[in-house]
Amino acid sequence: MSEFDKIIDRSGTRAIKLEYRERLFGNNDVIPLWVADMDFAAPPAVLKALKERMDHPLYGYSNRPEQFFKAITSWLKRRFDWEVEQSWIEFSPGVVPNLGLAVQAFTQSGERVIVQPPVYPPFFGVVRDFGRQLIENPLKESDEGYEVDFEHFEELCSQPNNKLFLLCHPHNPVGRVWTPDELRRMGEICVKHGVIIVSDEIHCDLTLFGHLHRPMATISPEIASNTLTCMAPSKTFNLAGFSTSYMIASNPLLLQKCRELVMGYHLHMGNVFGAPALEAAYNESEAWLEELKVYLEGNIDLVISCFKENLPEVKVRRPEATYLLWLDFRAWGMNQNDLKRFIYDKAAVGLNDGNTFGREGRGFMRMNVASPRSIIEKAINRIIKARKEFY
Repeated sequence: MSEFDKIIDRSGTRAIKLEYRERLFGNNDVIPLWVADMDFAAPPAVLKALKERMDHPLYGYSNRPEQFFKAITSWLKRRFDWEVEQSWIEFSPGVVPNLGLAVQAFTQSGERVIVQPPVYPPFFGVVRDFGRQLIENPLKESDEGYEVDFEHFEELCSQPNNKLFLLCHPHNPVGRVWTPDELRRMGEICVKHGVIIVSDEIHCDLTLFGHLHRPMATISPEIASNTLTCMAPSKTFNLAGFSTSYMIASNPLLLQKCRELVMGYHLHMGNVFGAPALEAAYNESEAWLEELKVYLEGNIDLVISCFKENLPEVKVRRPEATYLLWLDFRAWGMNQNDLKRFIYDKAAVGLNDGNTFGREGRGFMRMNVASPRSIIEKAINRIIKARKEFY
């Protein structure tokens, strides 16, 4: 039995995955497989480090010492062969706040920001909420998966009021790990037309089935100079809420613009547990991560095989990264509201509404498979049983 098979009761922990069920789904009995955190215990080394810090009775304000930055740079070198200097790194409270800071730093009110839907919903919010115009370069869908529409992308980048490109890499929700050739084409187009790249790479450690992540900033010096990279150990090691995010830019002008906002909003302190959690994760939990990835691959294959055998019209592609599955229910012919009500009410499973990822997500739902296998199997069986019972 794997340690990831253990079911841990999250009741009473204020986890929004559970606490928001009635609010989001209208049903407090759904199996919650939506928000992107994991139902697994954090790595033992992280728990040990947190307990040691918690046992000290004084919490107060804390700094991020040299060892904090060393943990980051060593991790990036080992995992991606990326040589990052400490001076290129700036702390921030989260990757989504990073995106908002970047929108403010690199664009003015009324200027345009490019995104590639279907994409993580905050990509839309951070643009609209700060009074910028959202410009969409939808991914092209084929039988093989999703790819970038490069002709349309260059057309958009060539327009003078389009100033910023928010890249999701690996992509949430479609699970693509963009190849070096794809990254180079996007990066060179942006450099050519003066469009700054902000690359959200929070899922970079969760590549699966032999796929490898290549940071956008490693493609070429010119692209690196035009890129702000956003990373964190939170998805990788289930540390959401610890404020362990950071930004990387070799171009000091890009980093300074964001740093000024971090300092201006007084976001630079973080919390007392974030630094020890990050250090223990990056320095001592690599073996745990490799075991996790094998387990996630097993969960993904289980979902794919169950749908293929019982509801073959529901299409599920193997993601190249992330523990998020992009389920295609379009063959059922339901409108989005009917699909949601079926999943939430009839099947009693809490999945993310595909429509929130953009109009390209209509007919889709997103499933988080970072839960014990028995829970995933139970949820799939609920969907299969409900479909056969009601249709």
